[in-house]
Amino acid sequence: MLSSLASALADHWHIWFVSVVLVVAAIIDGCKLKVPNWITFPLVVGGWAYSTIYFGWAGLGWSLVGTGVGLALLLPAYAIGGMGAGDVKLLAGVGAWVWGTVTFYAFCVSAIVGGLIALGMIVSRQKWRHHGGQFRAILTEILVVRNPNQLSAMAADRKSTMMLLPYGIPIAIGTITYFAWMGMLL
Repeated sequence: MLSSLASALADHWHIWFVSVVLVVAAIIDGCKLKVPNWITFPLVVGGWAYSTIYFGWAGLGWSLVGTGVGLALLLPAYAIGGMGAGDVKLLAGVGAWVWGTVTFYAFCVSAIVGGLIALGMIVSRQKWRHHGGQFRAILTEILVVRNPNQLSAMAADRKSTMMLLPYGIPIAIGTITYFAWMGMLL
């Protein structure tokens, strides 16, 4: 049993590495509301190097696609002030290691986790009316204003009245959950 676990770890070391980095990023994000560049940039570049070393130029191409998918999924939220740049770069780093398809599905699970955490925060603090009204206002602004610069300024003005969710936490939980669900950890 121990040898099969060691073999699984050796075969899936890159998934375990990404998982550990995600946990560290989530802890820092939870404490400081920021995912630092010293985590995200090496994660991205390391994923490119890993993919190139193990899979050649085609691997680098798929790694770049994964990085692009991670960026594309969260950049709209960042552009309108709904998320920090570190969260975007963190998902891009995941994409560099596990490529586009896995990144997309990990993002989907992360979005569900993030929604549940946000809902739990609102309910536990009994701020349903306040945040429900803010949600409707944000949705209306997105549909009406459509200018990312204006939306970002509006989000910055509203930030002090909102509960902040360090999104590195849902990214970590969602991505690692997806890895486990798909049998990628063992």
